[in-house]
Amino acid sequence: MASSGGEHDKVRDEESRKERGVALRAGFYIFGTHLFAGFVWLLFYLGEHANK
Repeated sequence: MASSGGEHDKVRDEESRKERGVALRAGFYIFGTHLFAGFVWLLFYLGEHANK
């Protein structure tokens, strides 16, 4: 007897969830890296313009 594709759909949903997780993690790392780089840039900017 042929299956109705329930198991195939389950595998597809699992892969889709993994892809979504990878995309979310990549977006978080990219955002975090830019945030950190902006903070470092701000420190250099403030240090350069500090009254000495």
